[in-house]
Amino acid sequence: MSTWTDRILQEFPADLSRFWIACDPDDLLLDERILHDLRERGFEVLPFEDPVSFRMEYEERYRAAWDRGDQGASMALVLQLHGTDLNALPWDYVRMGRKVSLSLADLFPRLSYGVVRQMDSELHEALFLAHNKRATQPLGEGSTKDFILTHVFRFNPDVITRSEDFWREVLRLHYRGAALPDLLAQHVASILKDTPLGYLPIAELLSSKSYMVRAVQDAWGRFLSQHGIQSDRASNDTAEAFLEIPVPFEHPDVRALVDSMFLEGALQPVEVQDSPAELPEWVRVGLVNDPQALGKLVSEGVRRLAADLPEVDASHRDWVEMARRLGEIISRFNNLSTSVAQPIQQQVRALQRLADDRLKDWLFQHFADLPSLPTARAPVMVHHVPRYLSLRRTAGEERIALLVFDGLALDQWTQIREHLAARVPGFSAEEGGCFAWLPTLTSVSRQALFSGLKPREFPNSIETTSQEPSLWTRFWQENGLRKSEIIFQKGLKRTEQLAELEEAISRPTTKVAGIVVDMIDEIVHGAMLGKRGIAGQISAWCDTGFVEKLLLLLTKQGYEIYLTADHGNVDAEGIGRLSQGVVSELRGERVRTYRSDALAASVPSEINAFRFDSPGLPPDFLPLYAGTRGAFVPKGDQIVAHGGISVEELIVPFVKISIKRTTT
Repeated sequence: MSTWTDRILQEFPADLSRFWIACDPDDLLLDERILHDLRERGFEVLPFEDPVSFRMEYEERYRAAWDRGDQGASMALVLQLHGTDLNALPWDYVRMGRKVSLSLADLFPRLSYGVVRQMDSELHEALFLAHNKRATQPLGEGSTKDFILTHVFRFNPDVITRSEDFWREVLRLHYRGAALPDLLAQHVASILKDTPLGYLPIAELLSSKSYMVRAVQDAWGRFLSQHGIQSDRASNDTAEAFLEIPVPFEHPDVRALVDSMFLEGALQPVEVQDSPAELPEWVRVGLVNDPQALGKLVSEGVRRLAADLPEVDASHRDWVEMARRLGEIISRFNNLSTSVAQPIQQQVRALQRLADDRLKDWLFQHFADLPSLPTARAPVMVHHVPRYLSLRRTAGEERIALLVFDGLALDQWTQIREHLAARVPGFSAEEGGCFAWLPTLTSVSRQALFSGLKPREFPNSIETTSQEPSLWTRFWQENGLRKSEIIFQKGLKRTEQLAELEEAISRPTTKVAGIVVDMIDEIVHGAMLGKRGIAGQISAWCDTGFVEKLLLLLTKQGYEIYLTADHGNVDAEGIGRLSQGVVSELRGERVRTYRSDALAASVPSEINAFRFDSPGLPPDFLPLYAGTRGAFVPKGDQIVAHGGISVEELIVPFVKISIKRTTT
């Protein structure tokens, strides 16, 4: 246990109370490491967000059991209040609960509270150690920013004077997943504005990995053109002047980091027929001049990722980043010719199985923490998405469109992204990811996505998607919109359907649009040649122009565009059918669900399957998952499916898309 988590947990001595109230305005308890360590000690944390749902869960899962003398869902429950006003709570809670107050102001007394509260929770541990060791006197706002930059990020803007120094630090930060918070990025920009680097969009490059990657990718194309090599990606020069930024690729420190970004998929190599003989050897990592070269790139990416998979104590962000890297590799692999793919297929499959096994171990310890994590910076799970979008509206995004590509895996998003980057000038994507609900079935995860609810909060409709329009509408009405300002449309997949959509989204009253694009799911359920075959079908679909026309239509109408999925999909192999008649309520290919423990226990022991009753599901909704990459279909059959536990099914894209239009 770390010094930071130990300091928080010391506020909760065991056996003092079963019911606690934590006044926690900075959401310190909603850190996944602290949630995990509290659970290990018998404490469950439940944020007080909705009085009705909180009371229902408290009475059903905790108090009734305690009154019977049983332990219930846990030994103790902590009501986490985002604030300090106990008057916001029911009187009986205040009377019964043992009170605790937690605040960043108290834990970092020598630093500026206004700065510290804008730092991400995963920085708290390093900052706590630095504060206790090195902060010898109270610091103001500017000095606190310098303190955090120096002691947490190892970044000193005062010594950066050359382009290669700046780019080395930018690439280093993003490569280890440590983008600067906006507040610190702006601070660095203010320090460097009067230096020779002042013309750069410093804050954006330091705070956004997607922005940085776009700048480097475009600079790479210009760098190659100086050597007589042309890229086939769409030029964004007329749309975004910042992409004229020169990057000193020749510098050894910059070159080494760029090399790694190509190998791991963050940067896309340029396909060429012939390369000049005098081209430096190190440049070739960013080129593909024969089919075998791309195969070698995939193989090296697999090797690197296999050596860098998250451990059981990793954060959810580590898993999202790993899933993104895996998606890049799978996308590249699926687009290789059969002759090039065949020799490395087993290497790719071994990586997928290893990643899935690691994820399963991690989920058994940490999945219960994910639903409660804060959503202000990004959704962690799909049911956080509506709440996050509501916060974006509060921040000034007047019109928002949520595109849900049913069944879209991260590797398939990568393929669509590259199509858009090549075809749509001004296209950019701020990429992230979030977790679907388990089981990764449409009726469970997509319904959670549109409702903003956990599945246990819609038990009566958990086996259908028919309530999605009303759940989507209800969420937004509860968050201040009128029914006439909300639209929901599903079943989109073809260009001729866009006229009807345009009529709905162009109405001046429309503020939010929920849109389901279901072509990927349709392709998946009809797949005969696995995910490699699906990649070809997605390419053909993209060539119809549907996706870019949809995005351009929303952009024209002034919408902020967010794209996500309810679940992904995975190659699976049959392990045998379960012939149980009506015993199983939902009979998916990767999961079966039952209404009682007795029914779930009726599965034959020779079937490779396992139980994982994840929190957040109705108590009488019990999933049984096919083991490894198995499916409940005839033994040996090869299919593409979803519903189970794998990286490709569970971690889905969450992307903000922008298309900057040129004016004529």
